[in-house]
Amino acid sequence: MAHILAVDDDADLRALLKTALERDGHQVTALPGGAAVTAEHCRWADCILLDVMMPGEDGFATCRRVRSLADCPILFLTAKTEEADVLTGLGLGGDDYLTKPFRVAELRARVAAHLRREGRTPRTRLRRGGLDFDLGERAVYAGETPVRLTRGEYAICAHLATHPGQTFTKEQLYEAVFGFDGTGEDSAVTEHIKNIRAKLRAVGENPIETVWGVGYKWKNG
Repeated sequence: MAHILAVDDDADLRALLKTALERDGHQVTALPGGAAVTAEHCRWADCILLDVMMPGEDGFATCRRVRSLADCPILFLTAKTEEADVLTGLGLGGDDYLTKPFRVAELRARVAAHLRREGRTPRTRLRRGGLDFDLGERAVYAGETPVRLTRGEYAICAHLATHPGQTFTKEQLYEAVFGFDGTGEDSAVTEHIKNIRAKLRAVGENPIETVWGVGYKWKNG
């Protein structure tokens, strides 16, 4: 059983989220707005579902406020179809998003996939070029300097690093790191890769290569 925090200003949708996820044995706390999310909620949450368009503190503002407190996946629920809006959320530390209207089965599968990923705790270290990966801690270091990746960025970066020289499509990367068929989530992977590259370049590393028309690979293996 996981503790799920669902935040949405639509009472009917809150009820739907609660019913659907409790059917899978989860404990669900539903809140009507971002401002209601406290540090205590963040400490016990195993996954946060966060609506984007809410009065007062919107989902992006809430994510920005709580990301350092919430050691769990954050999934945005958004009716906004403009790619730039979704990518803004990923840049703030969100891991994934679902576009409204979504099917309940897809919601349940997506949450289950993220929870499974969180349950994997390998205890090993990996070196690739000038970068050290602590796969148990889920951290990347350039020498003694930590590279501040979000959870989604780290997952993609670590997957590429553990398969050097192998090219992955965006769909394959999404499914590999989030555990869910990602045919519609190209923009999430693209934004994560952009952020990873910027952060790695800041420490003098540029290991991810674009294979045009195909996808991405870790080039120094």
